[in-house]
Amino acid sequence: MAVFPNSHDLSGLPPDAIAAAAHVLAAGGLVAFPTETVYGLGADATSPEAVAKIYAAKGRPQFNPLISHVFSLEAAEREGLFTPEARRLSEAFWPGPLTLILPRAPGGTVCDLACAGLATVGLRIPAHPIALALLRAFGRPVAAPSANRSGRISPTQAADVAADLGATVHILDGGRCAVGVESTIVACLEGAVSLLRPGGLSVEAIEAVLGHPLDQTPAKGIQAPGMLASHYAPNAALRLNAADLRAGEAGLDFGGALANASLDLSPGGDLQEAAANLYRYLRALDARGAKTIAVAAIPDKGLGAAINDRLRRAAAPRG
Repeated sequence: MAVFPNSHDLSGLPPDAIAAAAHVLAAGGLVAFPTETVYGLGADATSPEAVAKIYAAKGRPQFNPLISHVFSLEAAEREGLFTPEARRLSEAFWPGPLTLILPRAPGGTVCDLACAGLATVGLRIPAHPIALALLRAFGRPVAAPSANRSGRISPTQAADVAADLGATVHILDGGRCAVGVESTIVACLEGAVSLLRPGGLSVEAIEAVLGHPLDQTPAKGIQAPGMLASHYAPNAALRLNAADLRAGEAGLDFGGALANASLDLSPGGDLQEAAANLYRYLRALDARGAKTIAVAAIPDKGLGAAINDRLRRAAAPRG
């Protein structure tokens, strides 16, 4: 396992760090790398053998598709068929925390396993200099779900990756992720534009570019990552929308609503700050051995929709 120095740009990395990581990918290995959302566990998206290592390392069901990361719109166009709406969204929000689910393009190189056998592909250009440098150096799409065991809390710093996956992956350390929750996933298929997963880009911002509401009808089946009922979960049980703390509970507060809470996602009620702290604070409370975490109510608007989505899935019954 290689963990490179902390940096939000390339200045803190050894000169050969990106080339070394690209070499690992080219050899069929796994590389954990920072994005603005969470750390991704990357493999060559064109190689079924390499992608299979992601599923094995995460313990992830192979019916759950992966997002493929690219470094340019031109690279994305080689993999997916863009509708006019998809093009407007990509031009407005890429690089950034938006994943588009598109029909697979004829001649696309992302393998069937990365797409879980679906006729669609998930594509994103991340807004992080280390991620973009790695994608450019490698030159092919990189399949990359969050770099943690399947269903567990997503990693927002390199130490989280090391704690979950240990020496099984090569890690590029880019410091803490600025957004802190996964990308928003939007499907642009058959004339419809549908929200599949709320995330780091607000629905309101997307709808402003589209000029009309997103279809938010619950999707049937697994069409994209993050749609499993139980996901993003700590070891502790979660009690949501708590107004107080019960005996033995640890408190995860928002805006100072809970008396004697252990941690507050944002004392000032800032949803952006809360999203950036969410996974880190869940991990911290888990590490203290709490059996139950009581979570204060989070406003269900903007980034709050993504935070609540993650909390509901984390609190869901586990198989």
